[in-house]
Amino acid sequence: MTLNFKKIGLVAGPLFFALLYFIPAITGLETSPRAVLAVTAWVATWWITEALPIPATSLLPIFLLPLTGGADQATASMAYGNPIVFMYMGGFTIALAIEKWNLHKRIAMSIIALLGTSSSRIVIGVGLATAFLSMWISNAATALMMLPIALALITEIKEKGFLKDDSFQNFAKGLLLTVAYSASIGGLATIVGSVPNAALVAVASNMLNQEITFADWFTFGIVITAVLLVVLFVYITKIKFRVKDDGQISSDFAKEQLRELGPMSIEEKYVLVIFSFTGMLWIFGGFLPWELSDTTISMLGATTLFVIPNSKGGKLLDWFDMKNLSWGLLLLFGGGLSLAAAFESSGLTVWFGDILSNLDRFNYLLILIILTATVLFMTEIMSNTAVSNMLMPISVGLAAGIGVEPYGIMAVVALASSCAFMLPISTPPNAAVFSADVLDIEDMMKAGFWMNMVGIVVIVLAVYYLQPILLSY
Repeated sequence: MTLNFKKIGLVAGPLFFALLYFIPAITGLETSPRAVLAVTAWVATWWITEALPIPATSLLPIFLLPLTGGADQATASMAYGNPIVFMYMGGFTIALAIEKWNLHKRIAMSIIALLGTSSSRIVIGVGLATAFLSMWISNAATALMMLPIALALITEIKEKGFLKDDSFQNFAKGLLLTVAYSASIGGLATIVGSVPNAALVAVASNMLNQEITFADWFTFGIVITAVLLVVLFVYITKIKFRVKDDGQISSDFAKEQLRELGPMSIEEKYVLVIFSFTGMLWIFGGFLPWELSDTTISMLGATTLFVIPNSKGGKLLDWFDMKNLSWGLLLLFGGGLSLAAAFESSGLTVWFGDILSNLDRFNYLLILIILTATVLFMTEIMSNTAVSNMLMPISVGLAAGIGVEPYGIMAVVALASSCAFMLPISTPPNAAVFSADVLDIEDMMKAGFWMNMVGIVVIVLAVYYLQPILLSY
């Protein structure tokens, strides 16, 4: 975002608020829902333009909603302590331990050592490692973890002369785009892997009184992730960045990295056990004889890290490590949930439903296509978190307006807002790999456009055919 754009947003946010709040004739709403709409416009404008740091903007609902009569103080502020916020906090904490003890590097290098006998297999190996990590760690953190590994692979292959000229360029560009795209695609599979997924779960709980568990979403999301990864690997290695003189490339680089890491330390083993145990409980906890919420499981895993000792006299995690936690992202969740709670308590959702009821004349499949494309291309120039926080509560009203179950519309918003592949500013993984000065903007735009098209098709088909079976209540 340029400075001028931020300055425009700084003024535009309060201006939109003033117009909607002080001129009732614009909307015809009563005070409470009008106030919620006005506050949402202000917050959304600052989110989009990043006029203030996004976490700081996320604090606005705490005082604006009570001051304007949009919601009482309890409704506005209690959302910041929603169980979903703590579930994500637990996931972030486990991710800190994985990174602290280098477990992520061992996982990635093990996959590459297993598959890396040709350029295409190295690309697939890096993509699988990236996607797997992104299921549990934010896509931004995953991309930043994998980028040095990808760049080291590129350097190694160049120095060893395995590939020449155009083949090497195709390999380098394909590998970096695979890191970026796999980080976004992997996060679709779990509710802790992407901010929009967690927003969906939180809004479903707040506005629909329905708990979507880790296992519920995983059975649906993993199908989409798997299909998109297959398409990505075929597109990158066989079509867009095909390596013509692809001979056998040694996987010694990954094996050398594993040798440098040495045998698994006791800390890595402990973290792996806790990580695996938490994941298993998330997936299979519903089959246990007692009820465990995803938040309970997440916090159990996170807290255990502060109990288990390491070999250096401390614990697997000390509180000092928590300075690296994404506290701002937790505030962002709280701000989105606060607005969602106000949408529901003020009746604004019903108003949106009435407005959007005219869409019931259109075919549901056509609505899904238009909505998916709109959200996806909005995310190309806007934060996916801002898009999902803005549209998730509205999607509930849209579903009511057209007379369908809300979970399909909500899933479109969550999935499409994580699948922007065209621009460096679209997602943190795109920005991370573009910073390596290997890719041209044209490379990302052309490859990203076709991946966007594929994303629209896969998301629409999954929501239309699978969601009623796998994610219906």
